[in-house]
Amino acid sequence: MTQSFEAVIIGTGQAGPALAARLSGAGMKVAVVERGRFGGTCVNTGCIPTKTLIASAYAAHLARRAAEYGVVIGGPVTVDMKQVKARKDQISGRSSGNVEKWVRGQQNCTVYQGHARFESAHTVRVGGELLEAERIFINVGGRALIPPMPGLDQVPYFTNSTMMDVDFLPEHLIVVGGSYIGLEFGQMYRRFGSRVTIVERGPRLIQREDEDVSQAVREILEAEGIDVQLDSNCLSARRDASQVVVGLDCTSGAREAAGTHLLLAVGRVPNTDDLGLDKTGIEIDAHGYIKVDEQLRTSVPGIWAMGDCNGRGAFTHTSYNDYEIVAANLLDNDPRKVSDRIPAYALFIDPPLGRVGMTLDEAKQSGRKLLVGTRPMTRVGRAVEKGESQGYMKVIVDADSKAILGASILGVTGDEVVHALLDVMYAKAPYTTISRAVHIHPTVTELVPTLLQDLHPLA
Repeated sequence: MTQSFEAVIIGTGQAGPALAARLSGAGMKVAVVERGRFGGTCVNTGCIPTKTLIASAYAAHLARRAAEYGVVIGGPVTVDMKQVKARKDQISGRSSGNVEKWVRGQQNCTVYQGHARFESAHTVRVGGELLEAERIFINVGGRALIPPMPGLDQVPYFTNSTMMDVDFLPEHLIVVGGSYIGLEFGQMYRRFGSRVTIVERGPRLIQREDEDVSQAVREILEAEGIDVQLDSNCLSARRDASQVVVGLDCTSGAREAAGTHLLLAVGRVPNTDDLGLDKTGIEIDAHGYIKVDEQLRTSVPGIWAMGDCNGRGAFTHTSYNDYEIVAANLLDNDPRKVSDRIPAYALFIDPPLGRVGMTLDEAKQSGRKLLVGTRPMTRVGRAVEKGESQGYMKVIVDADSKAILGASILGVTGDEVVHALLDVMYAKAPYTTISRAVHIHPTVTELVPTLLQDLHPLA
């Protein structure tokens, strides 16, 4: 028997539950389908659990530095990994439970648990149930990419998801992937007490960032004793007794990294390969991402794609903004679009990197006349007082329009400070709006006006 709805939402990541609330609140009969844990990547294997683990790692790191602050701790600092995992599980589980309770508590909303597959453009099968609706919203997220690495099928490995089950301390963790996920896990486990090797096939870490940012991040990690292996462009894996050996290149006398455990952090793929999209006519790109327009509509009328599966953003905040765009267009007569969004994200190592807008390389390629300002965190009083003065601030301005084009804040609370610049960018106000602002002392953000008062033409 077919069940009819006015809207079917597949997936309960950041966009799905909020949209279900808006649509059901508007009187629509809504079905929500979830095959696993409620809340998607962020709640279960991404932001919330990893940042909870990072908080434990930070506490261990600070405890080891206690003497620098005049604080005496008796004996060596050790980490109880079972307790670390239990804390993470409790916080993550509560978040997932809250999402499920919210979705199930909505009026006009029916929850189906199981794997959704299209049987036509407007019918979806979940187990023995067939659901039909004029409007279908795909919010299926993504998963870790498993690279075509010779020998990988012969060795055990973790992904960001399976690392959530670890309740022990790896003696030596090899992390393949020198970008955001890999660097966060690498520093985290180094602070827990593991030896860590980070393997990156390119010539530098986090290659989408400017080279000076990559170098500064590398220096921060190496200062904590992390081994960084770059230019590892011919990777392989094999077992050697109780160890995992990763080949780093294919030259004679090739470099290798041997460790007790292996984590793959080389990217993400969308969960679109087993949805039955071939029965809908929905267009996907070469990587499996669903093609969408500015209002997140797919190539088939009445079907939208939100979140990581549409390739228009890979973050919790962009997924939630996808919901806002869809809801504004459907319910509010407010023509919002994806191109209104300014790129913004963070790398949550310690100290964190807050990023908005263009990199310096991107700004140069735009052909604009540029002004650039930089300031080391050693000249930020709050950072010095906290004993956390690694990193620096950098801002890029259009010399003619005075618009802020982008910024990188690598330093204590950089992930928060960067929003002072982001909000001015959204307001389409000149940089002088903030360069003339009076901020509170002593804070890190108080140096943003100072940074903007010291702009120089790009040489």
